[in-house]
Amino acid sequence: MPVHAIDEKTVTSLVEDAAAAPSMHNAQPWEFRFLRDDGTFHVRADLDRAMPRTDPATRALHLGCAAALFNLRVAAAHAGWTPVTELLPDPSDRRLLAVVRLTGQAPAEDDLAPLHPAIRRRRTSRQPFSDEVVPDAIKDGLSAAALLEGARLAFPDMWHIQTLLDSVRDAEGRDAHDPAAVEELRHWVRVGTQERGTAGDGVPDYAFGPLKRYGGAPVRDFAGRQPLPGRETVVFESAPQLAVLGTRDDRPRDWLVAGQAMERVLLQATMDGLATSLTSQALEWPEVRWITRDPESAMGFVQMVMRLGYGPSGPATPRRPVDEVLTID
Repeated sequence: MPVHAIDEKTVTSLVEDAAAAPSMHNAQPWEFRFLRDDGTFHVRADLDRAMPRTDPATRALHLGCAAALFNLRVAAAHAGWTPVTELLPDPSDRRLLAVVRLTGQAPAEDDLAPLHPAIRRRRTSRQPFSDEVVPDAIKDGLSAAALLEGARLAFPDMWHIQTLLDSVRDAEGRDAHDPAAVEELRHWVRVGTQERGTAGDGVPDYAFGPLKRYGGAPVRDFAGRQPLPGRETVVFESAPQLAVLGTRDDRPRDWLVAGQAMERVLLQATMDGLATSLTSQALEWPEVRWITRDPESAMGFVQMVMRLGYGPSGPATPRRPVDEVLTID
């Protein structure tokens, strides 16, 4: 099929898959532009959805947009195209994060298309996981998935996990006493039938998960101090299974690499039957973030902390209408 034959329905379907990606507070800070003449997608940052307090450098925004970029690549490969990607193609345009050109037919040995079924199945789970240990073979496969995208995924030992958990608690305490952080979080929370019924973004109250009575699982409580009638209180796992995803450097290109690796790992974990959630609290405070790194590791900068295990998948969260995020020229 020649590139110019891609119709609007196909373009829309590809972007719907791309936009199923995770992003901080489900802000969905991405825009897509499709150029018919050369079969090219422009993936752009929507800086109006940035979070100046918790993400002043837009690192998390880049991670979310890169996760959407990876989904776009997977969807394109599933549809039979070979997606050729260029990161940061125009230094004068900081919103243009990547260009994806669709060329020819996907090669038979393509490793992207098999991940496509996981795009819509992937969920963020804020539920307790079981104590069943993730097998080393699965961990090795997830580490290999990160390497394919140019990042590293490591599974910390017990002392490092405890350091990570301490850092998360420290960050949570700082957030709770920072009015700007509290207000920024509140902006993305959707509580009540009317709010969650009309919102196309943010975190609805049905996705908060239960309150934690005991346990060490690092799960952000989006309710804050706001009580929710009927919200269950449960015991979470005492020894959460965590992984850290990182890069050698810490520039916008590294964030885009890390975001694509993050989504590849999440999709592979979903294919492997794992439940997942992301933990970024400790990475949002510069004075806490450096503690998350293992000094004996070659990983220069931790970009995301992942919680993995066996348990219920989280609910689907709202998505913005495609016509809000897609332009076809």
